[in-house]
Amino acid sequence: MKAIRVHELGGPEVLRYEEVAAPDSGPREALIQIAAAGVNYLDIYYRSGFHWGGHHARALPYTPGAEASGTVVAVGAEVTEAAVGDRVAYGISNGQGAYAEFAAVPSWHLIKLPATIDFETAAAVMQQGMTAHYLADSTFPLAPGHTALVHAAAGGTGLLLVQIAKIRGARVIATVSSAQKAALAKAAGADETILYTEQDFAAEARRLTDGRGVNVVFDSVGKTTYEKSLDSLAPRGMLVIFGQSSGPVPPFDTAVLNAKGSLFLSRPSLTHHVANHADVLRRAGELFRWIETGRLKVHIGETFPLARAADAHRLLASRATAGKLVLVP
Repeated sequence: MKAIRVHELGGPEVLRYEEVAAPDSGPREALIQIAAAGVNYLDIYYRSGFHWGGHHARALPYTPGAEASGTVVAVGAEVTEAAVGDRVAYGISNGQGAYAEFAAVPSWHLIKLPATIDFETAAAVMQQGMTAHYLADSTFPLAPGHTALVHAAAGGTGLLLVQIAKIRGARVIATVSSAQKAALAKAAGADETILYTEQDFAAEARRLTDGRGVNVVFDSVGKTTYEKSLDSLAPRGMLVIFGQSSGPVPPFDTAVLNAKGSLFLSRPSLTHHVANHADVLRRAGELFRWIETGRLKVHIGETFPLARAADAHRLLASRATAGKLVLVP
């Protein structure tokens, strides 16, 4: 089969399109013929050798990719969650295997696709959608009366998080880098947008809340935003750092949380919020129901053939993307 292989860590150029042996499915695995694979920032972290607590470097060589959709072509003897011929998707693998024509996946990771949802949409929504779901449902359960500030609101996770926050009844203030991205965030339901390239987002967040501050900041940027994210919060508000596209947040004195209003700080990950098959069915199942009823729209920014995975990585790293990037074998 064809697959993208990483033999040494580095830039996008280390992603090689090669012929490799197709994997065998273990007793609790299903072999998936992949129809579409999602591209995520995590893939760039692993490829470049940048990792942090809980995410360790991949053993070389490896095939990148943590989420995909496709058709089950074989199952192990102990598999009960899927059968040959099922259309399925997954988004919680160990960060490898999806950039290929076939992948062997633990069967509890899988969810069957409704007939109305195509493979590209499914591959585009699994990881970022379940992330947005746990953020708004579990980390800070949003409800009417809450105001949420969402950074990188025109990105793949951001657009989904804005929509889910609105489904849950919250007011949403979105930060974006351009007028074009502001229009995307508005179309997703954002009540207000802040161009962080031109405005002090903390000052704007306070102005838009009559000086009170927001209840929660969902921050996937990290190093360059966390201080002003804290300054955006109302007393007893929560800063949720769920990514670090600008680099890791440096150590800081936790007394700052007290001084700024008895604030909460959370650093969650998808792994701990989708820990079993029931979690997959609940979170992805709700996403699919919202998609089917038109309440959640998945914005695919661009689709690349698998052989051009390096171009997809370059585009994602450039911050010029809006929505999700998808690879098709």
